[in-house]
Amino acid sequence: MSPRLRSALALVTLLAAGAAAAQPLQCKLQPMENDSVEVTAVRDARTLALKGSPDLRLAGVETPAGQQAQAAQAALEKLTPPGTMLKLMGIGREQVDRYGRRIAFAFLPGSDQSLQQTLIDQGEAWAGAQIGDAGCARLLLTTEAAARRARRGFWADPNFAPLPADHPAQLAAEQGHFVLVEGKILSVHESYGTIYLNFGRHWTEDFSVTIASHLQNLFAGSGIDPKRLEGHGVLVRGFIEFRSGPIIDARSPEQIELLY
Repeated sequence: MSPRLRSALALVTLLAAGAAAAQPLQCKLQPMENDSVEVTAVRDARTLALKGSPDLRLAGVETPAGQQAQAAQAALEKLTPPGTMLKLMGIGREQVDRYGRRIAFAFLPGSDQSLQQTLIDQGEAWAGAQIGDAGCARLLLTTEAAARRARRGFWADPNFAPLPADHPAQLAAEQGHFVLVEGKILSVHESYGTIYLNFGRHWTEDFSVTIASHLQNLFAGSGIDPKRLEGHGVLVRGFIEFRSGPIIDARSPEQIELLY
């Protein structure tokens, strides 16, 4: 093969790869059994009571506590007054949580935008920690970033800015709560089947993110290789746990966004 032909084929391959990368990921949802439901009440900011069916827990979102929870619930009530019909879609087989609630994405009649995306766009919900589909995760995370930049909903309150990773005492006070944390990874360490992303010099006191070693390829396949994150700034989402210091256990790639 001539050098000119090799160069031409290489260029075609590069352009094809670039075009594929530019294609947006699709949110892969499928209809659920008994997918048409009627809302009878809103129980909280992410739970709907349904006629003749178990309650619905909106998949892929988390909502704030306290006063902001009331605003988030009011936003959901405005979207779904009693009698509203919804179409339910899911990722894979139907899921039920430990409270017996169905977990699904919900759509108003004639809309191709889920209630989840609408709430996030209004600044009344966060994208969750384990969404379950890469396309859905990208869609919700992109929507959240736009709402954050526009300061819609609770993003208008500076107290809802991502928490700084170098304030472990502040993070420890959020134990059990869903949070967004922003900071620079100072070191990466692996021990006993766990990868530790350390945001401080005192490993047992400062904030860390843990990732099970067997999940490394899952994260790397999504462009987030845990062992190559040292020195990078990231935005992390999840529930704060406390083990000597504050920790978020990352189980899905969408929990870590690379900032630089």
